[in-house]
Amino acid sequence: MNKLQVEAIEHGTVIDHIPAGMGVRILKFFQLTTNGERITVGLNLRSGENGTKDLIKVENTTFTKEQADQLALFASSATINQIANFEVISKYHVELPEAIDEVLACPNSNCITNHQPAKTRFYVKQSDQAPKLKCQYCEKSFNVELFSELN
Repeated sequence: MNKLQVEAIEHGTVIDHIPAGMGVRILKFFQLTTNGERITVGLNLRSGENGTKDLIKVENTTFTKEQADQLALFASSATINQIANFEVISKYHVELPEAIDEVLACPNSNCITNHQPAKTRFYVKQSDQAPKLKCQYCEKSFNVELFSELN
């Protein structure tokens, strides 16, 4: 069987074990295509663990622990590989954060954060399906999918 090789990156981040179909949402949510760095995206790749998966490689970009944990909103099974000099220097699994500060806008048009200069904060609640985010100010809860559609 012939295999195509994807070029290794010298420095950057590899996000692996993304559930199939979530790679494009992650690209949009983290605005990874706006910084001009080379990105390799694999969609619906074969995976021994889950059948299929998505994969994202971003050169010269390092995810903070906070960003990685925000990634858990969309891909709770993802792993982050930090690359330096073509070697994996650290690898960790994402963890769902307790709260997300100053990243998301509240979808509730009546929320004070949409009318006053207030910093947003959402509390993360795990549910049977996707996590739910509860706004600190208006106290309304939203499905995480709503936020990936807004960005």
